[in-house]
Amino acid sequence: MTGGMWSGPDRDRGAATVWVAVVMAVLCVVCGAVLAMGQVIVARHRAGGAADLAALAAADRWATGDSAACAGAGRVAEEQGAWLLRCTVRGDTVDVTATASVGAFTAKARARAGPAAATLPP
Repeated sequence: MTGGMWSGPDRDRGAATVWVAVVMAVLCVVCGAVLAMGQVIVARHRAGGAADLAALAAADRWATGDSAACAGAGRVAEEQGAWLLRCTVRGDTVDVTATASVGAFTAKARARAGPAAATLPP
């Protein structure tokens, strides 16, 4: 008896099962990476939107004082599912930083709001 079980027309029996298992494992890893990337993108957009809206809310209230403007910005950020990290009022311009978390990922975004310049710089 030469060659035994691993020779002849049935020598590839089971090879397709191994290849299918490898391909499925690779597809699972790719799908997991795509889902994680989606969570990162959602966190970034949520933080950016919250920062923009918080800056506009604070700029709307800058005349009432720094603390009132930043308190309004904090409320708006919380309503957007984010947290206000920093709020600075300089004159009539507001600079805020907000952070948002989605899953295991956290993103930060910064926004400024104030009046439009009367003239553009050269």
